[in-house]
Amino acid sequence: MLRFAPSPTGDMHIANLRVAIFNYLVAQQKGEPFLIRIEDGDKEQNITGKDTEIMMILEKFALKHDAVFHQSEHLNLHQTLALRLLKDEKAFVCKCINENKELASSCSAGCENLKPEEYNELKKSAEKFVIRVKEPKSNISYSDLIKGNLIATAKEIGSFVILKADTTPTANFAIAADDMMSNISLVIREEEHLLGTLKQIHIKNLLGYENTTEYAHIPTITNNISVKELFQDGFIPDAILNYLLVLGNPNAPKEIFTLPEAIEWFDLNSISKSDVTFDLEQLRSINREHLKMIDDKKLSTLFGFADADIGKLAKVYLQECSTINELETKIRPIFSPKDFSGKWGEQMNILEKVINQAPYFENYDTFKEHIMTNSGLEEKDILIVLRQILTNTGDGPELSEIYPYIKSYILEVAS
Repeated sequence: MLRFAPSPTGDMHIANLRVAIFNYLVAQQKGEPFLIRIEDGDKEQNITGKDTEIMMILEKFALKHDAVFHQSEHLNLHQTLALRLLKDEKAFVCKCINENKELASSCSAGCENLKPEEYNELKKSAEKFVIRVKEPKSNISYSDLIKGNLIATAKEIGSFVILKADTTPTANFAIAADDMMSNISLVIREEEHLLGTLKQIHIKNLLGYENTTEYAHIPTITNNISVKELFQDGFIPDAILNYLLVLGNPNAPKEIFTLPEAIEWFDLNSISKSDVTFDLEQLRSINREHLKMIDDKKLSTLFGFADADIGKLAKVYLQECSTINELETKIRPIFSPKDFSGKWGEQMNILEKVINQAPYFENYDTFKEHIMTNSGLEEKDILIVLRQILTNTGDGPELSEIYPYIKSYILEVAS
């Protein structure tokens, strides 16, 4: 079982998405279930609706899951396990709960030596307390699939809090408990969680968990950006996914591919061990290639049509555009009312009348010849004015490339 465990405390960033993609791919390769766990334990930081947004983003990237749950659903389990450790004298009650000490890595007030009668008195008094695990007796170590052998001293682990004064679990304790409950076999996440992993291993050891869990901590992405922002900028899911799999992966067999193809060759062990930098220009290049791959009719729907010709028209503009937004700035003006009040307004009025009275022309050259013959305009001005009335701009691809895809709409366009 593999899992992706996002927190609904803000927008999903590409670093989080990359973790989700890696977990999904490895789950597919191993033939194991893929679980989504919404880590909503921090009630004060949770943002309403972010859990739904996360699930919608995963759906856009076709990262299908086998199960999903919210961490808060397991509060009873977390409390029960914390009390078990307390009963087994592997944890202790700590009265140091002021703002500076409640979540300190260790207790320095001797609470670990609290006698049973003192603990009973504490419970009767209704005085607030936390539960801390006891510091390990030796170092905690494991072999990370990407980072290699990692070790933390007993002091680095400390006697950290597992149950807060409000009786909710700390993140590390809840994560360890849920990973045990779900029997997670491989945890793939960012390297910022390295110390947390060592603490979670300590928790599992104290609880007597015997199953093997492998870990792989992937390097961070500098210049991180939210997935929502990329969508707003006109990047498409297939291209974003493609880019995140190429990023820091020198063994990718080719630059442009789809998710099913990636399942065949992705190798977690080939991921770079160094930080990687988000490169907008590389993403733009990949996005352009994926836009070219979209079915013409489907592409046209992004601009309000259901016509393969409009999709083909958009692809003509991919010579100079890389995103949906950029294509929008080219396609929309073609089908928008033209401005007849500018420098070429008089000539445009003449062309509008000629086009309205003209028969249908299959071929651009024949269409242009008719315009030149019947407009009475000087030849040197014809192409300038024709471009203005057909595209609403003074530059762009050759009109001969554009005409085949707008000829059915010519009366609408030239008005």
